[in-house]
Amino acid sequence: MRLHFLYSLYARPGPYASVYVDTSRDIDDPDRAIELRRRHTRSDLIALGADPATADASADAVGTDADVPGWHGQALFATHGELVLTEELPHPPPVDKAKYTALPDAMPLALQHAPDIPYAAVVLTRVGARDGDSAPGHVQVELQTGRWPSSAVAPRALTDLRMPVHSWHEEAGRLADELAHLVDLGHADTLVVCGDTWARGVLVNRLPAPLRSRVAVVPGDGEDAESGRALLERQLAALFRGRLSAHDRDRLESFAAQRARNRAGQGLPATVAALQRGQADAVVVDHPFEEWPPIWLGTDPDQIALSPTELQTFGVAGYERQPADAALLYAAVTTGAELIVVPREETPLEDGIGALLRY
Repeated sequence: MRLHFLYSLYARPGPYASVYVDTSRDIDDPDRAIELRRRHTRSDLIALGADPATADASADAVGTDADVPGWHGQALFATHGELVLTEELPHPPPVDKAKYTALPDAMPLALQHAPDIPYAAVVLTRVGARDGDSAPGHVQVELQTGRWPSSAVAPRALTDLRMPVHSWHEEAGRLADELAHLVDLGHADTLVVCGDTWARGVLVNRLPAPLRSRVAVVPGDGEDAESGRALLERQLAALFRGRLSAHDRDRLESFAAQRARNRAGQGLPATVAALQRGQADAVVVDHPFEEWPPIWLGTDPDQIALSPTELQTFGVAGYERQPADAALLYAAVTTGAELIVVPREETPLEDGIGALLRY
């Protein structure tokens, strides 16, 4: 999983207010609940030593996702009185939490982006002429692309088309070309299709043969989608549970090959060493991940070590002890490494972490 969505967090120095809060709308009087969370966020950050401007910027952003219905949360990051990043979370945090630390507490947000599978969802509805109506039937097409699971609460625009049944074979060919183009651009690993059996069959048969293996047919008609949520959200959750994106699968295969040659960095010391040398192409973590001991960090992202003595050996004068997950993510983002999150039972790693090496 590429980490470009976190770049803004490391473009300016901290300290950072990091807030994770439940902003679900499927409760009685959600506005009152969110107002209480705003107050608690501000008071908690002030108690942690945040300046009032940063506490206010964070608190004021709580609940600004009011257009997202249902069960979800928010992640908020602010520094020096400015809100730097806000993202909707597909799953609210188990408990609201606020931190005020030198580095942003961004690992929970990164984990909620995994597995970051790009897809295109298509719902096909065949509508016949009404009794006494001479108008021909049509096929209604709903198309939406996204990256699962973040698209559940941050869906992209929905394309809604109506096409005459008598020209569906031709129109389906054009739609198939568009879907093939999305795959070629890397915007869709999987083509998720549901709806009318005849219309679906025509569309799939118009796809290039190599792409038909990427089609996942799911039940439903798309009518259960909430406005402001992803098209086919329930079906996508079932389909993608436990899966990786094609990109991450390729990276993980390379990691397995390196492990077989005893070249992959496995364990916390080896991962830290790979990040020190700028050799980490990706950091691989087991989920649920372990609580690692704190890490020492200098002023540059590659000044990362398990002890202050090691940094002194490198000639680093200024360093601080940081939470390991925050320091590892900071080093990964700023050295261009990716993050791959794998189920622990599928790829158990020493210390629950490893590094795919660039060379």
